Amino acid sequence: MSIDIVIRRERPDQPDVIVLIEALDAYLATLYAPEANHLLDVQALMAPEVHFLVAREAAANAGGQPGRAFGTAAFRRMPAEGETGHLPFGEIKRMMVLPTARGQGIAQRLLQALEADMREDGLPLALLETGLEQTEAVRLYERNGYTRRGLFGGYPDNGLSVFYEKRL
Repeated sequence: MSIDIVIRRERPDQPDVIVLIEALDAYLATLYAPEANHLLDVQALMAPEVHFLVAREAAANAGGQPGRAFGTAAFRRMPAEGETGHLPFGEIKRMMVLPTARGQGIAQRLLQALEADMREDGLPLALLETGLEQTEAVRLYERNGYTRRGLFGGYPDNGLSVFYEKRL
């Protein structure tokens, strides 16, 4: 069954969105030790340099409340650094789609929306760190033109992370 989805900028501190963030945290905790997870908490996601998106069911419920949240994605505007060729960049964070909603292109639509917003914000480069064990994420990024790159942003070389970039 296909879900009619709308993607828009929202606050990450909404109860149904917090549930998604916590589900992602729980999943990542099954894959990596705490020191290997580089997560932004809800408070950090509310910072002015963070652009946070939610994928929701398009139809509001009978009470006029927004539709169910199925996924999240964010980027954090980052200043230029030597590792990025002295270009400012958007760091992709908190990409997540509920397992029950996967296979419908929601993650790709979230990623494309992030990239469009980064372009609109004048950012020439999208970067991200993900884990080697997150094979679905790795496939998503590679399918969408992201290429492997070296460290950036002070991330440690822990052997568990893989780093990607895409020129926008």
